[in-house]
Amino acid sequence: MDITAAVARGIGQPFSIEPVEIEEPRDDEVLVRLVATGICHTDMSMRDHKIYPVPHPVVLGHEGAGVIERVGKAVTKVVPGDHVILVSGACGHCPSCEAGLPVYCYHFNEHNFYGSRADGTSPLSQHGEMVHYFQAQSSFATFSIARERNVVRVPKEAPLEMLGPFGCGVMTGAGAIINSMTVDVGDSVAVFGTGAVGLSAIMAAKLVGAATIVAVDMLDSRLDLARELGATDTINPQKEDMAAALKRITGGGGLNYALDTTANMGVLRQAIDALAPRGTCGFVGGAPPGMELTIDVEHVMVGGRTIRGIIQGDSNADVFLPKLVELFVKGRFPIHKLIRFYPFAEINTAVEDALSGKVVKPVLRF
Repeated sequence: MDITAAVARGIGQPFSIEPVEIEEPRDDEVLVRLVATGICHTDMSMRDHKIYPVPHPVVLGHEGAGVIERVGKAVTKVVPGDHVILVSGACGHCPSCEAGLPVYCYHFNEHNFYGSRADGTSPLSQHGEMVHYFQAQSSFATFSIARERNVVRVPKEAPLEMLGPFGCGVMTGAGAIINSMTVDVGDSVAVFGTGAVGLSAIMAAKLVGAATIVAVDMLDSRLDLARELGATDTINPQKEDMAAALKRITGGGGLNYALDTTANMGVLRQAIDALAPRGTCGFVGGAPPGMELTIDVEHVMVGGRTIRGIIQGDSNADVFLPKLVELFVKGRFPIHKLIRFYPFAEINTAVEDALSGKVVKPVLRF
């Protein structure tokens, strides 16, 4: 079948809209007609080999939402016509997958970042030559092949064109607060970086009743939006001393929780240093392999403080995403305030706007 895709052909090169051939779904796969897909900074980082060297040419995209068109003969989870969000791939049989945490799949990289299915093949090609496949979906295209495992069915009354970002950025931020760190009523939490992940975390912190929600960013426009979404306090570290501001906001006691979304080790260190005794700092974001963090061991040990990495909010997508979508539909998780829509043909403009900070979450509509 012929489809249209945005192909990345080299580091730093713009995406090229091209015809691509897609295979029929295998026994455990589905064919999805994409309605919309979010653009994530990870897509550009992978294109430009800042995290993992995903081979070119490749169709990126990993925040897809669409309609099931066809299913393989072994598929029972969905049927044609179902509305779905696409999520990352996983093996389904390692200890993490069996524990309901496929985001920590022992074979996660093989299923998502090697530019192919786990067996080395790709469902995409041009003139008989392989076009590489990304995060078990390659959603920068009009159609996608995914495994039954990495689609999540959602109600048809939910606005499908807005749901793609739930599969990565929204799930990561909200899950970090709700699942990973279990922020509770009356707690204090600071979120460092207010992109889509950070703002989703702020919305989640408000949802669970955190008393103090601090947003930290260098863009005042993002801080204004953070306040609108639930932040009780904001800090622009270009305008005031961040450590002093956090001390003032918390009354000198420190934070119960901190979430760093910047992948900046200096910022992460400051987040850890701002923790109260027994506080927890989680971190997400595109840190490349080999990046190291220096900490004050005495500060962490004597205070019983915890530092932990978080992938996609420790989420079981089949369970967590329908709950978030329901909250969105009821007006309690206003993700639409982060989104700006672009026609698929304007993908490069959308990317530029995301990288410049002009827009929080660009979403391509097909």
